[in-house]
Amino acid sequence: MRQRIAIIGAGVIGLLTARELLHRGHRVVLVDRAQPARAASWAGGGIVSPLYPWRYGEAVSALAAGAQEAHARLSTELLAETGIDPEYTPCGLLMLAPADVAQALSWCEAHGRNVERCDVTRVAQLQPGLSGRDALWMPAIGNVRNPRLLRALLAMVGAHPGAELAWQADVALQAEEGGAVLRVNGRAVDCDAIVVAAGAWSASLLAPFGIDLPVIPVRGQMLLFAPRPGLLQRIVLHEGRYLIPRRDGRIVAGSTLEFTGFDDSTTVQARESLFASATAMMPALANVPLETQWAGLRPGAPSGIPYIDRVPGTHVYVNAGHFRNGLVLAPAAVSVGVAQLLGEAPPVDASPYAITAPRGQDLV
Repeated sequence: MRQRIAIIGAGVIGLLTARELLHRGHRVVLVDRAQPARAASWAGGGIVSPLYPWRYGEAVSALAAGAQEAHARLSTELLAETGIDPEYTPCGLLMLAPADVAQALSWCEAHGRNVERCDVTRVAQLQPGLSGRDALWMPAIGNVRNPRLLRALLAMVGAHPGAELAWQADVALQAEEGGAVLRVNGRAVDCDAIVVAAGAWSASLLAPFGIDLPVIPVRGQMLLFAPRPGLLQRIVLHEGRYLIPRRDGRIVAGSTLEFTGFDDSTTVQARESLFASATAMMPALANVPLETQWAGLRPGAPSGIPYIDRVPGTHVYVNAGHFRNGLVLAPAAVSVGVAQLLGEAPPVDASPYAITAPRGQDLV
């Protein structure tokens, strides 16, 4: 049966959900409190893997398992649909001097991930110009240019006749007996279901239902170095900081982890810290101009496990709390959320993502 489904949040989760529902013949009302495709999904680096996947539980690993193939396929499809190339690039990742090599190797073997332990000579072959350290080399890991991915998704959804869009909207959910009411700019929206995919703002939307969703904003700041084609060919990771090559020669450096509430401003301290980390990994960057700095607010959740569930007694669904891995987990997380919405069997066990599922206390 064709449904009319409202989605709150036009980040990667909301846009992919809209795309899937539109492809399946449903109508979509997509709303955002700000400009679309400009929050955490836009601000991230675009690495298609958790930075240290063995440090997460199986609930995260299950959603991340097919991310490389999913993003490669999605990029190809979106280029055909919109003419916008999200630039998925399987460039591989060099993890310099990781502290938990044995755990990493064991996890990769158990999960069928290709990994190579490299000495300094091998590292220099894979990526010249790095400071001399041993590394783990994961050749299958790629990156996507997330602003272009979002632009392509937005173009696809915006051009579809089954989509209605509202940006910079006053959005509110109200609990009522037997369900909920979505109000956009003060007017009730008639819909069969509502999906809350508002990232760090999701918790406040669910509060009227008596749900204290522990999703909090965690600021991340980033730097962008001016184009230097050929300088960096691989993703490089060291002590939680990373360098990401773009096809045009730009290099993204990230990122900070800051608990500053909903303050998404940039700071001189973060710029200096990120610049120091970047040049420690690749000294030649000291002579490359910085192009820009920005910040975004990740939706942090305990153990990095997102909430993908139906609000009991309502037609409201939530898909939020993906923390640092929203882009990585998005294809699978959206598949789980859409299956719940349409009464289908999810592609993975959805119980770990329930609102009431037990989690650890710490972010990962």
